[in-house]
Amino acid sequence: MSDLVTRIEQNIRCHRLFRPGESIVVAVSGGLDSMVLLAGLHALAAKNRWRLGVAHLNHQLRGRDSDADERLVQTRAEELGLPFSVEKADVRGYTNSHKLSLEMAAREMRHEFLAGTAVRTRSTSIALAHHADDQLELFFLRLLRGSGSEGLAGMKWQSVSPVDSRVRLVRPLLDQTKAALRSFASETELRFREDATNALLEFQRNRIRHELLPLLKEKYQPALERMIRRVMSILGAETECIGQAAEEWLAKNTGGSAAGKSRKKRLESAAESPFPELPVAVQRRCLQRQLLQSGIVADFDLVERLRLFSNKAVSVSLGCVAGSGQGGAGPAPERRVFVTRTPAGQVLLRHSASAHLPFQAGTLELDLGETRGEAVFDGLNVTWKIAASRTLTPPGPAKGREVFDAAVVGARVVLRHWRPGDRFQPIGLDRAVKLQDLFTNKRVPAPIRRRLVVAVGPGEELFWVEGLRISEHFKVTKGTKQRLMWRWERA
Repeated sequence: MSDLVTRIEQNIRCHRLFRPGESIVVAVSGGLDSMVLLAGLHALAAKNRWRLGVAHLNHQLRGRDSDADERLVQTRAEELGLPFSVEKADVRGYTNSHKLSLEMAAREMRHEFLAGTAVRTRSTSIALAHHADDQLELFFLRLLRGSGSEGLAGMKWQSVSPVDSRVRLVRPLLDQTKAALRSFASETELRFREDATNALLEFQRNRIRHELLPLLKEKYQPALERMIRRVMSILGAETECIGQAAEEWLAKNTGGSAAGKSRKKRLESAAESPFPELPVAVQRRCLQRQLLQSGIVADFDLVERLRLFSNKAVSVSLGCVAGSGQGGAGPAPERRVFVTRTPAGQVLLRHSASAHLPFQAGTLELDLGETRGEAVFDGLNVTWKIAASRTLTPPGPAKGREVFDAAVVGARVVLRHWRPGDRFQPIGLDRAVKLQDLFTNKRVPAPIRRRLVVAVGPGEELFWVEGLRISEHFKVTKGTKQRLMWRWERA
C-alpha cells in the first residue's frame, strides 16, 4: 500500500469519514485530483466493504476535450468494475438564464447532479477531491470577497450538501498537497487529463493560483502554506466556539436548534444573556443561523442591518428557484419577504404579495456659496466644506466622506430621494446606468433603497448617491481649483 493511500486511510479513520459497508459516490472529473481520489478509495474499498460508484458531469465547456474527459472516466470506471453515472450539462445556458458567473453556474449544476446521483443510488456520501492547495486558494478567494471567519476557516473534512441535507460531502484528501497527488500518479502510472482552463487568467481562482500566491511566497512569506493553514485552524476553532455559543443562546431564547440543547458543555453565561449584551460575533451568528434556516442568504449587510436595528423591516429575496436544476425551465419568479429582528433577538418573516413600495417625496436645496455649512434631510446629516485644492489634503478612504470638484458641482444643489428613471455614472464607468440596476447589483433591499438620498447638481445630474461611489463627471482632477469636502451620517 502506498504512502498516500495509507494517509487517506488514516484520515478516514481519524475523522470518521465513511462507515464500513457504506455506498459512496465518487465525483470524478478526469483530472489529476479526482483520479487519484478514485484510485485511493478503490484500494481501500474491499477492506471496508464500500460500494463505490463513479459520477461524472460533462460541463460541455471545452468541446471535444470535455467529451474526452468523459470517455476517460467511463473507461476507468469500467476497468475497476464500478457503476458509472454521467450527465451532460448546458452550463452556458444555465449561466445566462440564472445570471450567474460561469464558475458559479458550473458549481450549482455539479452539486445538483451529484446529490441527485447519491439519492438515486441510495448513497449518503459523495467523495470530493479537494486538497490542501485548494484550501489555500479558497482562503484568498474568500478573503477578497469579504468572507467572515466561518468562510475563511475553509472547507471541512465533511459537510452537508448545499442542495440536499440528506447527503454528505466528504473530502479525504484535504491535508494532501497537489505535489503529493502528482507524485502518486507518477508512481502508479495513473492516467488523467489536464484541464486547459486551469491556466486561463479570466477566472479569479486561476489568477490567485498563478499570480498572487507565487508573488506572496517569493516576496513576503516563503512558508505561506504553513502559515495560512495555521490561520485557518485558529479561525476554525474560534468559529466553532462562536457557533456553539449561538446554538446555546438560540435553543434557550428562541426555541431554536435542538443540537444546542443536547450539548453537555453549555455556555451558560452566553445562553442567559439578553441579545444586546451578547458579544458581537455571537449576535451575528445567531442572526445568520435564523436567516439560513428560513432560506435567506445571510450576507453581511443584511445581518448587520438586523443586528443594529430592531423592529425595522428589511425587504429581501428568497432567491430564484431553478425549474429543473439543469437549465431546463429557467428560474421561477422571485419571492420577497420582509425580515425584522425583535429586541429579544428573534428573526421574524412577513410575506408580502407585493414588493412595490412608494417612492419618497420631498427635496432640500443647499446653497454652497458659503465655504462651509450643514443640513439635515430625512434623518441624514450632511456637512460640507470648500477650500482651495492646494490647502486641502485629500482624505483617505472613509465611510461617510467624499471629495468633489467644487466648480463642477456648482453653488446650488438639491438633496432628494431617488426616483424611477434616475441614472448615475459611478467613477470609473464610461457611461451612466440606471440607479435601479446599481441597487440590484449591490443587493440593496427595496425599503433601504427608497430611503437613500441623492444629491443633484447642474442639469439635474446626480453627483452623489448615498452608499455608492461618487460620479465620474464630478471627480477631482489635476485641473481642480477648489475641492468640495462632503460628509454625511445617518441620525
